[in-house]
Amino acid sequence: MATLQERLERGEVIILDGATGTELEKRGAPMDGAAWSAAALITHPDTVREVHEDYIRAGADIIITNSFSTARHVLEPAGLGARLHELNLRSVRLAQEARHNVADRPILIAGSISTFNAHLDHAYQPSVEQAQANYREQAELLAQAGVDLIMLEMMRDIEQAAAAVQAAVATGLPVWVGFSCKLDHNGTVMLWDEEHTLATALELIPALGASGVSVMHTLTEDIASALPVVLEHWSGPVGVYAHSGKFIMPNWQFVDMISPEAYATEAQNWVQLGAQLIGGCCGIGPEHIRLLKERLPSHLPPTD
Repeated sequence: MATLQERLERGEVIILDGATGTELEKRGAPMDGAAWSAAALITHPDTVREVHEDYIRAGADIIITNSFSTARHVLEPAGLGARLHELNLRSVRLAQEARHNVADRPILIAGSISTFNAHLDHAYQPSVEQAQANYREQAELLAQAGVDLIMLEMMRDIEQAAAAVQAAVATGLPVWVGFSCKLDHNGTVMLWDEEHTLATALELIPALGASGVSVMHTLTEDIASALPVVLEHWSGPVGVYAHSGKFIMPNWQFVDMISPEAYATEAQNWVQLGAQLIGGCCGIGPEHIRLLKERLPSHLPPTD
């Protein structure tokens, strides 16, 4: 069986899953005001497993654990700090069970770590030192549970992203860094902190040992601006998983949603540009992933 690295080196297009948290919300799992989708690991574990199963059936080659919001600095404000080990391990076990239940081909499991917090601003972020300890703790738990790689998601500033990368790389697993971006009034691609450009982040963060770079949790219409910046500054594998809709904590707002057909068309353009791992973030569900599997080419286009 070819490894992920071997598949990437052969130029294969790899299909990621879609959103987990917003899909859980659509299926009735309540979103916690502090820990967002982490609460579903307690209240709706069967639904979490079913979401993973549906993405495998839809054609995903990689499913991502529901650990986006299970770092210590997220769980403790929700009163769940004592269950940190349990919930991180459960997030991996549910993905493993889904793979065992329905997979008819090799499926990889990526452990999600994010810079998420309930308020989405710096005032509530832990110190860099505390964050690094928290990310290291979570990365070690996910590695111990048996994930195949670590997906760093919603990296939206320099300091927190660097802390997360260093913690994840220390596990020895492949680490994919997912930057969340927006355009400023001049059309410059910025990180969500609006203090650093994506280009600046790409000069600093991947050098810490990342295996791949993605643009994720970014508006679909902004990918066309962000993706060329990644391709200019990063020579390794590149991924895209965009979102559709907007967030009003603790719920995703399914407004002005992109259709599966339109999303697949956008994704075809991303592959033509050089993106090799394609999936979806908030608001993007199994029906979108199914069309990606059907319509995307099996390999990147040849380069001159």
